[in-house]
Amino acid sequence: MRNTFGNIFTLTTFGESHGEAVGGVIDGMPAGIDIDVEFIQSELNRRRPGQSRITTSRKEPDQVELLSGVFEGKSTGCPIGFIVRNTNQHSQDYENMRCLFRPSHADYTYYNKYGIRDHRGGGRSSARITISRCVGGALAKLVLRQLGITVQAYTSQVGDIALERDYHKYDLSLTETNAVRCPDAEKAAQMEELIAKVKGEGDTIGGIITCVIKGCPAGLGEPEFDKLHAALGAAMLSINAVKGFEYGEGFNGVTARGSEQNDVFINENGAITTRTNHSGGIQGGISNGQDIYFRVAFKPVATLLSEQETVDLEGNPTIFTARGRHDPCVLPRAVPIVEAMAAMTILDYYLLGKAAEKVQKRV
Repeated sequence: MRNTFGNIFTLTTFGESHGEAVGGVIDGMPAGIDIDVEFIQSELNRRRPGQSRITTSRKEPDQVELLSGVFEGKSTGCPIGFIVRNTNQHSQDYENMRCLFRPSHADYTYYNKYGIRDHRGGGRSSARITISRCVGGALAKLVLRQLGITVQAYTSQVGDIALERDYHKYDLSLTETNAVRCPDAEKAAQMEELIAKVKGEGDTIGGIITCVIKGCPAGLGEPEFDKLHAALGAAMLSINAVKGFEYGEGFNGVTARGSEQNDVFINENGAITTRTNHSGGIQGGISNGQDIYFRVAFKPVATLLSEQETVDLEGNPTIFTARGRHDPCVLPRAVPIVEAMAAMTILDYYLLGKAAEKVQKRV
């Protein structure tokens, strides 16, 4: 089982949903970075359960403890170890799932791969494991902040309620002003009501998160197998419940002509730029200095609080009703996770580029 993300800036995670703690080790963190623990905690708070009426009612403080790699408020360049303790597990809620496979969960695949599985909240396959990603992403953001690079995600669609695709039409600073994390207050209210309605029916619903990266320099990414958009896609598709990834115009651009789609180069105040950005800030697998923007599709949560058909470990048909505390829609709490994975990817590729520059200078 591979539990490490990244090349130079790496995150190795550990823990299960109902274990003692979730945690990880960050390696490759540049030395001398101011470590803002309050900021790291605030990123975890955005992912924390029990935030509103439309999220799971599980109550966890999700308090991060940094164990190493920080001295007098600055990163030392050594590995940063951290843990977040689990304090509010209700393992008994999952006892009726011990001997059966929940539809569309990882139960069956984990059992076939390892011959054993932790049925309590999904164990290692639980979205609670994304806590470690948020810590890693927060640390990456602290570095990117010094480089003038920002990462901003927001909920752009829940069910059939959707914002326009053009992110320029919205004030993204309003994203955190509502429970859905949508920068359009009117649409946010509609989304929240839809999620609440679905929750009341014991059902779930999916949607789309849009992410915008600003200030990324040109030149990040490789031209063949390590394209920047491929790395971002892999990072996003590693998130629980993600079913799709598109960058730039994505699938929406297939109906356009090349004459409509091409980003024409222009000279603006002595600097080369493009008149449009249909490419989403990446051309030939390498960043071009424009905003990088992409969309991530999330499926409806697989756990329904209503009867479902399934089979037990021996393949016998059975019917079960899930118990426990679950999100009717993952999107509000997934926004910081999308940002975290994007931030770690961009920082990792920035450091890869710097490493390549040093090698080239020596040749």
